[in-house]
Amino acid sequence: MHRLELEIMKPFTKIERISLGVIFLILIAVAVPNFIVSMMKSRDQIRRDDMGSINHALDAYLADFEHLPTSSPDGRIMACIKPGDIPYKDKTGKLVFDFLPCDWGKDAFKNQFTGKVYLPVLPNDPDYQKGVKYLYLSDGNRFQLFAAEENRKEVEIDPKIVARNLPCGIKFCNIGRAYNVPIDISIEEYNRQLGE
Repeated sequence: MHRLELEIMKPFTKIERISLGVIFLILIAVAVPNFIVSMMKSRDQIRRDDMGSINHALDAYLADFEHLPTSSPDGRIMACIKPGDIPYKDKTGKLVFDFLPCDWGKDAFKNQFTGKVYLPVLPNDPDYQKGVKYLYLSDGNRFQLFAAEENRKEVEIDPKIVARNLPCGIKFCNIGRAYNVPIDISIEEYNRQLGE
C-alpha cells in the first residue's frame, strides 16, 4: 500500500523572490505609461464631445433668437439668470433679462423665456479641479469656443490657436470651434477687417 505524502510548499528562495520582483517591476513599467496615455486620450475625447454638444446647443439658441449669447470677460456664456428673476421691457418694448455668466459644470443652458433646455448642464473640462476650463468668446453674432487638450500628438491641435495664447484656465487653449469667424483671430479683429 502506497502512502501519499503531502509535500509542504517550501518558501521561495532569495533568487526566486528577486526574479518575481523584477518581473512585477517590468509589468508595472509597461502598464503604467499606457494607462496614463489612455486616460489622457479619454479626457481629450470628452473635451471634443463637449465642444460638439456646446456647438450644437449654440446652433439651437441661434435658431430660436437669431443671435448668440454674448460672453463674459472670463469666457463664460452669458445666458443664466438669478433664481426668481423676471424679464422686463427694454427701451424698444422688447422683453429682456439681465443675463449672468453660466457656470461650467453647474448651470443649465436654456431659453429663459420658454424654458427650452439646450443643455441640462453646461459641460465642464474633465480637469476642472486642476483649474482647466473651456473658453467661450462671443459678440452675439459670432462665437469661438476653445479647450486645452493634453495629448499634443493629436491631429486636432491647431497651431494657429496655440499662437493666440488664449487661457483655458491654467493651460493655454489648443483646439477650438467657431461660428461666422476664423479661429485664428479675435472676433474684434475680424469685425475690424470687415469694417463693422
